[in-house]
Amino acid sequence: MIIAVPDLISTSYFPAIAAVKLGLFEEEGLDVRLERISPVNRCMEALRDGSIQFAAASAHAVPSAFPEWKGAKLLAALSQNMYWFLVLRKDLQAGKGDITAVKGLRIGAAPWVDVGLKKLLADAGIDEERDGVKIGPVPGAFLGDNMNFGVAAAKALEAGLIDGFWANGMGAEVAVRSGAGDIIIDARRGDGPPQAKGYTFSALATSDAFIRQHPEAAAAAVRALVKTHQRLKADPGLAPQATRDIFPPEQTALIEALIARDLPFYSPDISRQTLDNLNDFQTAMGLVTAPVAYEDAVATQYSRLWQ
Repeated sequence: MIIAVPDLISTSYFPAIAAVKLGLFEEEGLDVRLERISPVNRCMEALRDGSIQFAAASAHAVPSAFPEWKGAKLLAALSQNMYWFLVLRKDLQAGKGDITAVKGLRIGAAPWVDVGLKKLLADAGIDEERDGVKIGPVPGAFLGDNMNFGVAAAKALEAGLIDGFWANGMGAEVAVRSGAGDIIIDARRGDGPPQAKGYTFSALATSDAFIRQHPEAAAAAVRALVKTHQRLKADPGLAPQATRDIFPPEQTALIEALIARDLPFYSPDISRQTLDNLNDFQTAMGLVTAPVAYEDAVATQYSRLWQ
């Protein structure tokens, strides 16, 4: 079996990476291999086509390949709340929380990730066209088998190819430590419009077909994820073990501290309020034409395993 993530050198989908690398899928009787498929809509397309069995990705990206959520379900959350950061060039000297600093800037963001930034700006009263905000791809971010978006964005910022980026915690940390950038918005922790933290979240998804054909394997995957959360909370020092043969030394040196910082958000639960928030975001951005029912988005038969 294959579990795909859009970005390997990242904190965003780390519980899925750790579940593979620390052997927790194996403990549950599953032979699971990790694969990077970028950008996130391609993950969902691979899930739809059956070339992978699980996608560890952004919940709001499901309808990119499963229109109106028909044919896929979320098994559990990898972590809670929207997990991307807005980072701007350090020399701009923008203050924490100052969204207006994006005016006139070039901001790098990945496909389907960019909608989170677009909604955040709109909710903050920033008009992309009127205020001259140019949101687009990061040069070279999807070139090569080993390219990962957040780190690529940090390097592009340092090289002056962009003025800022909207990406994962690892990319943000690399930019800050290099002296190239400052974190302006961390919506998960309350920066920006209050509703922004609930736009989306990272989740483990699979297809309805897989659940029908392999219900016990789907259950085992949820149990493996729950175990991963528990073990990382008990010992964040396991995080570097999970990056072996994946992360370069620079990012391996950072991962334990970053995971320790994110542990409060490591919960597999998907509440009805969480889905309501997701629905508000999806409908506002035209990703779906109508809100999806909780039972149509979440594989509720496995929710008892979240505890």
